[in-house]
Amino acid sequence: MKKFVLAIVAASVAVGPILAAAPAAAAPAQQTRTVVKHKPNGNVVVRHKAVKKATPQRYRKWQRGQRFDHRQAQNYRQIDYRQYNRQYRGNLNAPPRGYRYVQSGNDIVLVSIASGIIGAIFGNMIR
Repeated sequence: MKKFVLAIVAASVAVGPILAAAPAAAAPAQQTRTVVKHKPNGNVVVRHKAVKKATPQRYRKWQRGQRFDHRQAQNYRQIDYRQYNRQYRGNLNAPPRGYRYVQSGNDIVLVSIASGIIGAIFGNMIR
């Protein structure tokens, strides 16, 4: 009987920290923020709010034929091809009617204005 009880105690001591750490590792990291408000009548209100950590933004690699979404583009801005040619000494032609050039990271993307479909990608054109 003593051996059986000792085996159970030894197992609980060995497995206890592992089981205690498992839910903490599985749950997303949250921080709590405490807000304390003092009312004019002397009452104090304390509230605890859970604050989730923001996940880092992931940017896309674009391909011809995809729909372009500016929210998933890094360093998004519209590009004037005349100003680009002067600034970078580039050779960017005028976009076809109904298209525009936009920047996504170091790439220039030719995007349809009406549908947002990508017509062409010029990689590493902006440094």
